[in-house]
Formats: sequence, structure tokens, C-alpha cells
Amino acid sequence: MSYNVAPLQKLTEQFERLPGIGRKTAQRLAFHVITEPSGMAENFAKAILEAKLKIKYCKCCQNLTDTDLCSICNDDGRDRSMICVVESAQDVMAFERTREYNGMYHVLHGSISPLDGIGPEQLRIKELMVRLGDDTIKEVIFATNPTVEGEATASYLSRLVKPMGIKISRLAYGIPVGGDLEYADEVTLTRALEGRNEM
Repeated sequence: MSYNVAPLQKLTEQFERLPGIGRKTAQRLAFHVITEPSGMAENFAKAILEAKLKIKYCKCCQNLTDTDLCSICNDDGRDRSMICVVESAQDVMAFERTREYNGMYHVLHGSISPLDGIGPEQLRIKELMVRLGDDTIKEVIFATNPTVEGEATASYLSRLVKPMGIKISRLAYGIPVGGDLEYADEVTLTRALEGRNEM
């Protein structure tokens, strides 16, 4: 006979569904939540629900926001002639930590991955192409992850953008191949930005 408390088991299973959380960590988190005062658990649950209900995509760059336009798109001090194309909102946060990039962003929300059933139509490519139709854009930096999928996405996008006569560049390889931008430190990202190459 095994020891089982159904609500605790259910909570553990929900934590285990999160990326990077294994069985033991999920169990530790579940025990932490149930041993904290009720107010902490309520605040935690409310924060999750509020984030899920209020966060949406920026109408311009597709970044996460709780308003129509994100704070970056609303910032008049940004260089609007340059767009850095990234795979995720976490990548935007990583670049912003460097304080070296002052242009705009476009978040694809993924990369082309035929094995996972993700093609160009599942990404925010159409919205990017609409933005590039504006004559103010002078350079597009492809900052997709240096993985097979990231490279395929950058290659696909460069074929779409080249005929538009816009300068195209790719991040330099200061970022390890197979790594994620989200985990790169500020120095590595800064060097990668400075050493980007034209495609």
C-alpha cells in the first residue's frame, strides 16, 4: 500500500508539467505551497490567473504585454529603423538586460520545426512582413537561437526579406551552438550583437 493524498498528488502533477521541473522538484514545490500561510497560496493562485487573463501580444511586435502596445513599442527614444527578430519574449528580456540594443523587436513565438509540426504559418511571420513594408526599416537582425531550427528560421526569413532591399544581419557566434538566448549572459549577448554578420 502506498501513501497518497489526492490534492497533494494533483498539485505535484501540475508543477511537474512546467518546463524544467522534475518529479522531486515538483513535490518539493507542492509541499512548500501547502505549508505556507493560506494568504501566500491565494496570492500565488491569483497572480497566475491574472497573468493568464491580462497578458496578450503587442499589436506591433508580438511581445507579451498587458496593454495594446508594449513599453518598448511605446518608447519614442528607440531606433525604429532596426528590428531584432527573436523566437520568444524571454529573448527580448535577455537583450534588454544588456542595455546595448536600442532598436525594436519582433517576436516569432517559436521557430520552424517540421518534426514538431511547426511551419512558417504557425509563427508571427506575416506580422513581421507587414512591418517591413514600412520604408522606415533599414536593418533586420535575425537573433534566432543557434540551433538547427533557429538557423532554418533565419534562412527562411532572409529569403523573404532580401528582395525588399533591407540590410539583413545575423548574430555573431558568441552564443554556443545548441544554446538558448534566454540563458546567455549579458557579455556574450553584447559581443554577439556587435559582431553580427550581414546575410
